[in-house]
Amino acid sequence: MTSSRSSSEAEKGQTADVAPVDIERDDPDAEFGGHEARKKLERRLLRKLDLRMSILVVIYILNYVDRNNAGAARLRGFETDLHLQGQEFATLLSILYVGYIIMQIPSNMFLNYIGKPSLHLPICMMIWGTLSILTGITNNFVGALLTRFFLGFVEAAFFPGALFLISKWYKRSELGTRTALLYCGNIISNAFGALIASGILDGMDGKLGRAAWRWLFYIEGALTVFVALCAVFVLPDFPATTHRWWLSEEERKLAMRRMQEDAGVGDEAETEVGGMATGLWLAIKDWKVWWMAFAMTSQVVALSFNAYFPTLSATMGFDPTVTLLLCAPPFVFTAIMAFIISRHSDKTGERFYHITGPVFGGIVGFIIAICTMNTAARYVSLFLMAQSYAGFVVLYTWVSNSFPRPPSKRAVAVALVNAFSQLGNVAGSYVWPMSWGPTYRKSYAICIATAGCTIVMCYIFKLHLAHLNRALDKEEEERGVKEKGFRYLL
Repeated sequence: MTSSRSSSEAEKGQTADVAPVDIERDDPDAEFGGHEARKKLERRLLRKLDLRMSILVVIYILNYVDRNNAGAARLRGFETDLHLQGQEFATLLSILYVGYIIMQIPSNMFLNYIGKPSLHLPICMMIWGTLSILTGITNNFVGALLTRFFLGFVEAAFFPGALFLISKWYKRSELGTRTALLYCGNIISNAFGALIASGILDGMDGKLGRAAWRWLFYIEGALTVFVALCAVFVLPDFPATTHRWWLSEEERKLAMRRMQEDAGVGDEAETEVGGMATGLWLAIKDWKVWWMAFAMTSQVVALSFNAYFPTLSATMGFDPTVTLLLCAPPFVFTAIMAFIISRHSDKTGERFYHITGPVFGGIVGFIIAICTMNTAARYVSLFLMAQSYAGFVVLYTWVSNSFPRPPSKRAVAVALVNAFSQLGNVAGSYVWPMSWGPTYRKSYAICIATAGCTIVMCYIFKLHLAHLNRALDKEEEERGVKEKGFRYLL
């Protein structure tokens, strides 16, 4: 890693290889053999990228499984064996996000600097897999608290890093679907994490004298380390820093050209000014970044039911194994919905209604859960709550779309919004105390309020972006520009 150059330096070093885009040229695709040849090359490039990026979904599944397995372990003696009392379990959940918040921005800045996600992300993954294994050997609250804190500290590298990585390869019109596929890893983890946990907790209790919940951490942590080793050889770096056998020089040039055309300027050579700290300052002083950070935080609180989903499923009165199995279908349904909604959002170029529709559906689910303890109705409400994640996926895409250049700012903006929003997980850990169960009416009321706040904030953001687009229209009209340039997606 010490020999890695910054992506900015690599980009500048490649300016001799990639000719600047001249929109006025008769055939801007001549470098790639003409328009038809370029389209064929682009399809081949996207196939290669999609195949390699697919491992991010697997990594995200394991990321969330390692983060949320405490919820499943709670059903099989985790609290009793560690002698947890009062709010100590909630503290174990929330402390993870303290480390998570601290490291997201530094991690993305470092990733942008070294330009080697194929090393940065898998190394962090190996460390968090090891920490997950160590959680299984703890015997008290303090030991579990330390492993959970450092788990969040290292896990912080993955999601903002993955978002930044895909934004360096895919155009804005392609980002929504890819972000949805990535976030499906999160959603699917809730389904298959529960199924895996059910099998381990049901079949490993007492093996080698260890409790079932300890085996849960051992097995899932070991699986994470194995996948991390594979990821080193699969993950791509950035277009400017990738020099591997799987990508031809012509495909690499096309990848850089695509990013250049998407924003109307080069991804780095024409937009980066100053050093590493410049992107940080540009993001911090942009109020839109903070607005989206607060909107995201509000929605994260509304989604706080996720960490307690096995507990909410248990209110239907089934045994622990059936309870975990019932957690899977709502999230399988949500993964399908997230893909369909995000793909439609990409095709139409619309974001706001694709966000607020599922969020409003979640509010309906919260209201149903408040109004009745009927088993069927509460299970339907779990489906409606879970599908609100589909809107959250599009919200992430909207953030990446709204801060396109320079890449150093985008890296910080994506990380800052995601990091700040984790304050919602810290607060959300205390929204579901056992004393409010089994109805959890107060918890659902909090979720309704925060989801409503998200809808209002997104609407105001949409109005502002529409205003900025009108200003861009007016500017181009005054300059006599006939071909539309960059526009914010609404």
